[in-house]
Amino acid sequence: MTRDLRKYSKQTNVRLFIGALAVLFIVGDGLIYLIYGGGAALMGILCLLAGMIPVVLTILVLLLFDWIQKRADRD
Repeated sequence: MTRDLRKYSKQTNVRLFIGALAVLFIVGDGLIYLIYGGGAALMGILCLLAGMIPVVLTILVLLLFDWIQKRADRD
């Protein structure tokens, strides 16, 4: 039985990223809600989402480069 350590590493990194985002949104915005109220929490969510745009675009570009590189290596 062989183990694919690259797949395991990628899966672990994805889970850590999702967990970090969950903590950021749930705990961070939950504290904003508890301290400042619902309107501020809504604005906090909007600011967090706006801040995620560059991160998501960077990840998409890197995935595109990876896809292009894999297709070029196949030829």
